[in-house]
Amino acid sequence: MVEQLTIGIIVAAALADSINPCVFGVLIFLLAYMTRVFKNTSRMLIAGLIYISSVYVTYFLLGVGIFTLAYTAGIAKPFYWFAASVAIIAGLFEVKDYFWYGKGISLQMIPGASERIKKYSKAMERMETVHPVLSLAVAAFLGIFVVFVELPCTGVPYLAILGMLSAGEYSSGIPLLLLYNIIFILPLFVIVGLVYFGHTSKTLEKWRKENRGLMRLGIGLVLLALGFYMIWAVI
Repeated sequence: MVEQLTIGIIVAAALADSINPCVFGVLIFLLAYMTRVFKNTSRMLIAGLIYISSVYVTYFLLGVGIFTLAYTAGIAKPFYWFAASVAIIAGLFEVKDYFWYGKGISLQMIPGASERIKKYSKAMERMETVHPVLSLAVAAFLGIFVVFVELPCTGVPYLAILGMLSAGEYSSGIPLLLLYNIIFILPLFVIVGLVYFGHTSKTLEKWRKENRGLMRLGIGLVLLALGFYMIWAVI
């Protein structure tokens, strides 16, 4: 099965994962908050980079954990079929959102997560006035927290790749996970850079809302392709 997994598939899945409106929405909100909290753009940039680094490490380690469990527990085959099935079902929901955004079942963050993110962002603001180093620690914590609460919204492409990796050699899977996660965070660097060089979070959020249907459509088509490809690869 893993022989069918190419670098092109890794790149396509990671890009689909990275352009999710959930990912963009949370980061744009946090950057708007950071712009207000931190006294200069350099410090906002540092906090943004810490957040992205935390997302990278957390997402990678989560993938390694799932990959290791599926590989060592002898459940690679059922996990593979589970991942393929979830990819197809989630892909249909994502395509649906292009035509009827937010109607019916949609992939979204865990309920209550938005309020938690706002609460922790306020904690970051308080820390900045009391102890600036701790405010950066809160930015790192937010990266960890956001990864987990966004999983229902963002994690399906990752799940599909993990399903394919679990059927191959363990040692060859780790470098591919590193590559996947590098591609996953690239758009986040772009958004942080845009804010740093003067683009307002309000402008970026407007762009996100105008294009979120297209993003969902792109993700949905990639998920459907991944799911059907996984089935085709073993029949």
